[in-house]
Amino acid sequence: MSARPTLSFLGAAGTVTGSKFLVRAEGRQVLLDCGLFQGLKPLRLRNWSPPPFEPARIDAVVLSHAHIDHSGYLPLLVRRGYRGPIYCTEGTADLLQVMLLDAAHLQEEDAARANRYGYSKHAPALPLYTAADAEAALGQLVPRSYQREFDVAPGFRAVLRRAGHILGSATVELRIGEEPVRLVYSGDLGRPGRPILRDPDPVEAADVLLLESTYGDRTHPADPTETLARIVRETAERGGALLCPAFAVGRTQELIWRLRQLEDAGRIPELRVFVDSPMAIDVTEIYCRHPEDHDLDMTLLMDRKLCPLCCKQYTLVRTARESKDLNRLAGRLIVLAGSGMATGGRILHHLKHRLPDRRTTVLLPGFQADGTRGRALQDGARTICIHGEDVPVRARVEVLHGLSAHADRGEILAWARGFEQPPRQTHVVHGEPAAAGSLAAALRQELGWIARVAVDSETVEM
Repeated sequence: MSARPTLSFLGAAGTVTGSKFLVRAEGRQVLLDCGLFQGLKPLRLRNWSPPPFEPARIDAVVLSHAHIDHSGYLPLLVRRGYRGPIYCTEGTADLLQVMLLDAAHLQEEDAARANRYGYSKHAPALPLYTAADAEAALGQLVPRSYQREFDVAPGFRAVLRRAGHILGSATVELRIGEEPVRLVYSGDLGRPGRPILRDPDPVEAADVLLLESTYGDRTHPADPTETLARIVRETAERGGALLCPAFAVGRTQELIWRLRQLEDAGRIPELRVFVDSPMAIDVTEIYCRHPEDHDLDMTLLMDRKLCPLCCKQYTLVRTARESKDLNRLAGRLIVLAGSGMATGGRILHHLKHRLPDRRTTVLLPGFQADGTRGRALQDGARTICIHGEDVPVRARVEVLHGLSAHADRGEILAWARGFEQPPRQTHVVHGEPAAAGSLAAALRQELGWIARVAVDSETVEM
């Protein structure tokens, strides 16, 4: 190769959102992930600025998985001129058919609501992108199977391996050049021994490693089952509603799995469970039709024609009218709705209606980024602004630790020990500064690796 390939950190460096890593070699450019920034306003504003590259000059995009902080910028990329392939696993391609359209519809609805009620600083408020933009991006998806090498662009080949984070999630290995430099990107690593999905596949070798660090400074509790059972029982005893802001992909399915197990074991009462998310409903159906990702328990249940992802009193809520009607229901019930950090979606209407009620419990079943309503609730906010209105928080707020689909510090290090020899470079990404710094230090001290925290907007030689 006439020059060393370079790697630019254009998101998910010093933060957990906006994943974009640009690889340049021999005049070609490949983008790993294409995510939206979420959370704090300065991050969200970056979505509106032109990207620090020319979309039309990108040769290919390779996605690790379908979460919006890894894929949600695709419609803008295409609108701004990208016309090349978007490579991903078959499961990711199916999920994106749901998730990108949902993200576009939410943005269109939020802009319309802001215009209707006049609480936007912009006149008129505009969506970041539209459903038409999302449809255009979906037309460029090129699904690929796990463990099969494929051409990405001239001089680039790739292999996708299971990451165990959500359905279709993958680690990405890029082989660059004739005497290849092997760049491995962890994407978001899942956890071994979790329900529904297979464990992350090991990776034997890399010259350069991009390693996520969302939970790089902590260890998850061993099992959240008893805590979940307690929260459900206590809420039922108060006669209240349990509200779960839950991501439609992965988190909702695992919560339903665990609730059903607790019901079958008689450890919680059989409550009315409402999945108030058309996207989560569609995603659950997608989960059931991708056996290449199923672990043994999921496979055995599917083979017996049993529904592993439903509760005994189970209602799927698709329409907006059905969602609003839930606010008329009193008594003991469970509502799972997006979004997972309460940044938008139907959960906002339920929170607005039920947060002032002391019988209500809000269950936060995952990481809540700085600047989100979920984080404010977790930190004990007395009021939350929803649709331009300050809503008093009298409900009980519970955090369910240990349900994360992200590997924790020990699990990341265990996966890293699967490499036959240390990568020449390891760049720690996709983590808040404390988590990223802690993981980089552990890689140096415990594994003897050369590891550093990636710097936003930096370009390094590989």
